[in-house]
Amino acid sequence: MRTGSFVRILGVLVGLAGTLALTGSQKSLYSRHDKAFYADPALVDFVRPGLAITINSATLTPGGAITITYTITDPAGLPLDAAGVTTPGAVSLTFLCSYIPHGQEQYVSLVTAPATGKVLGTVTRPTFEEASSPGTALGPGQYQYTYKENAPLGFDSTQTVTVAIAASRNLTAFNLGTNYAGKTYNFVPSGAAVTTTRDVVRTASCNTCHDQLAFHGGHAFGVEECVLCHQPQNVDPSSGNTLDFKVMIHKVHMGSQLPSVAAGTPYQIIGYMNSVNDFSTVVDPADPRRCEVCHSQSTGAAQAKAYMMEPTRAACGACHDDVNFATGKNHPGGFQNDDTECANCHIAQGETPFDASIKGAHVVPNDTPATFPQNPDTLISSIKVTIVGVSNTAAGQKPVVKYTVTDMNGVPIALNDPTLEDIQLTLAGPTSDYGYTSFGSDVTTPGYVGEDGTQGTCDKNGNCIYTFQHAIPAGATGTYAIGVESERLENVLANTTSAMQVESGTPNSIFYFSVDGSPVQARRTVVAETNCNQCHVHLTLHGNRRNDPQYCVFCHNPSDTDFSQRKAGDTPQGINMALMVHRIHDGVNVVANGGKPYIVAGFGGHNHDFSGILYPAMSPTGSATDLANCAMCHVKSSEQNDLDLSNLNPVTDPQGLINPVQAFTSACTGCHVERSAASHALSNTTSLGEACAVCHDADGAFSVDSVHAGK
Repeated sequence: MRTGSFVRILGVLVGLAGTLALTGSQKSLYSRHDKAFYADPALVDFVRPGLAITINSATLTPGGAITITYTITDPAGLPLDAAGVTTPGAVSLTFLCSYIPHGQEQYVSLVTAPATGKVLGTVTRPTFEEASSPGTALGPGQYQYTYKENAPLGFDSTQTVTVAIAASRNLTAFNLGTNYAGKTYNFVPSGAAVTTTRDVVRTASCNTCHDQLAFHGGHAFGVEECVLCHQPQNVDPSSGNTLDFKVMIHKVHMGSQLPSVAAGTPYQIIGYMNSVNDFSTVVDPADPRRCEVCHSQSTGAAQAKAYMMEPTRAACGACHDDVNFATGKNHPGGFQNDDTECANCHIAQGETPFDASIKGAHVVPNDTPATFPQNPDTLISSIKVTIVGVSNTAAGQKPVVKYTVTDMNGVPIALNDPTLEDIQLTLAGPTSDYGYTSFGSDVTTPGYVGEDGTQGTCDKNGNCIYTFQHAIPAGATGTYAIGVESERLENVLANTTSAMQVESGTPNSIFYFSVDGSPVQARRTVVAETNCNQCHVHLTLHGNRRNDPQYCVFCHNPSDTDFSQRKAGDTPQGINMALMVHRIHDGVNVVANGGKPYIVAGFGGHNHDFSGILYPAMSPTGSATDLANCAMCHVKSSEQNDLDLSNLNPVTDPQGLINPVQAFTSACTGCHVERSAASHALSNTTSLGEACAVCHDADGAFSVDSVHAGK
């Protein structure tokens, strides 16, 4: 055999072995959110999509030259060629460098550039170096880069310096998108150990809501990089607003609740190419008073307690921007020349909610038991109504419900307690899909009926019983459900200047039962309350009555609209759960893509316009309102695994392009509002039903997750 032939055959065998090895591990390397998860395994094994950065070392010479060595690889550790010659996909790199001066806690950037705006004129502010070259190649995937800018002469080499790299790997030629990565590295130029860092908030906290925190078109990843530039040195010369992270982030999350915005001044930042970024409509889904959503105490951040131990005028005044610390206006403590006195009044935590302590002043009323457990005498005791059983469950019978009514400590609450606003027991069914069951000609609520649970009878231990006035329809089959909602009014800190009346609600208890002897089948689980609360923390709606998606769908069913709250003659809006939640979360994208504003008439006829909603999840390039990651809400891939259900009811959608609209079409066109999308769905629907599953289920050529995969 000729040597050349042997080498070629050996190469094929080695390549095949690599293919087999990688194919077996493909699902461990890539998630359903990655394009590579769905690509041809042979292509994936050749390209090895993904990007990882390791910063190996950094030095700063006495002359001020900053040099770093780093390695770029794929997720499995294969070194990458930045030029994209010997390995697929060129890698573009940007470099940042900042330091923490002695005696200070925030960074100063060593890489700066001028910027000009109409308010502040020309300023010098932090930036990054967008490298035309990755630097000197030291070996496979390993490079040495020397920054164009030097540290100033006389730079103190005992200070902490942080270098960072943001990189992108362009694999669009292989239909594998662009891969992004970022990395930071702390060092002390003198060679001493790093003892000073800035580690207040970790990216993991942000990603519970933002999914993948990224900004500036893929040039910045995570809080660790953000704080290198977004510190007191940084300003927006066009608006005059500081871009200091602790101020900017507080203001962005306060958004529409900023006193300045309420008074008529929008909160705007002028960005790249003079784009106007207006945060005046932002509504924090978690409530900005819940400080520990960002300042989490469980991520391991070294300075996680700084927000309550070191209050400052800048951080506090970011949200409370009607306070003038120089004059004392709107500040009960009077004027403050510096931050030295702040912690004297604003201690970390006081004895009662709603006091001047950091935790007390930011209490969301319903959170008081969790926030101040050491002083139960000052707390609301809330309410807990639990359905423990249902009898008389056959078709044609009136269900008898057994339930308990207590506070959260198990103390019984009488049904005539003056603090008890109501208890509603709601009957709906069948669980195969709610919405089109009539519980009598006197029932105006489509698909369900609610009755007054305070009319039940109870013993001294809070064990209650109630018989429904409406019967399960004759001829009913399958599984039905009864759920409960309740609200209690309580006075907190009565007879004090901090007295407050608080509404508290019960967790929605749901009890499923068969009406024909068939096995009990709970309503399918599409989303999880825990997923909702990744962003919303404690999702409650309609006051504090409703908090479990499995209960929400009783009312927000395929036949329901907002007709009961609409003005006479107005066209109702469909409020089926899938349509409504997709449309709400898609917010600003709906109108931008040619859809009608989604406006729901609420209690008292008040219109709720969701056109300004900015869904917080981000794309890898930092674009917000990215709904591509369905798993943020859906569980067990329900967005694609449920497509073969054939028993779902059509959805009433009077303002939609199709009315009534089939179930999956309604859900998908909640986001995909274009006429072409509606036409596509309609053309694939016959008298036999929707054909969505043929292409879009888990095994389809265009499965839901594969077409939403973002990188």
